[in-house]
Amino acid sequence: MSINIAIIAVSTLVSVCCFKRPQWFYRLAFVPVYNDRANAYRWFSYGLVHADWGHLLVNMFVLWCFGAMVEDAYRYMWNDKGMLLYLLLYVTALPISTYADGLRHKADSSYVAVGASGAVSAVVFASILLFPLRKFYIMFVPIGIPAVLFGIMYLLYEVYMDKKANDRIGHKTHFWGAIYGFIFALIFRPRLLVAFFVQILQVF
Repeated sequence: MSINIAIIAVSTLVSVCCFKRPQWFYRLAFVPVYNDRANAYRWFSYGLVHADWGHLLVNMFVLWCFGAMVEDAYRYMWNDKGMLLYLLLYVTALPISTYADGLRHKADSSYVAVGASGAVSAVVFASILLFPLRKFYIMFVPIGIPAVLFGIMYLLYEVYMDKKANDRIGHKTHFWGAIYGFIFALIFRPRLLVAFFVQILQVF
């Protein structure tokens, strides 16, 4: 069975259940002021719940679009271990992507974070490492742009929004999730970075 489909199915099921059960929602949400060992699971469980249907559908749609290609690529490179590595990428991206916000809001009792956006950003950028010239299409823009260019624009946007916006969106989580997703496979196969630049240089 596809790990990516399993993640989407579990995340959707838990999120939908939590829509009708606020007590479950807050039990699973990431609340950094609860920083004792008993609440350590929140660093992972927050990725299973979402604020609303729009939040859930966007994250799961993006994960569906990019997760399959990353999982397939990992399986091609590492055989059956590739499925476990893909799961490891997704699961570890949850605490790593939100760590900076956790430190920033560790004394803020009103701060609550939910959603798989950090882990989803990690999957998207894992695909950018592997397929830097794959075309990305943005709403209302009829021409696709290379994945590597989209990645640069995305990171700059998240940095800008983190400094300027007050929209309660975890832009820092998106940023660090993206960075982690790009680096993850390089930990196990550093030469992928060479392949990344070779693909880009072939354009020139």
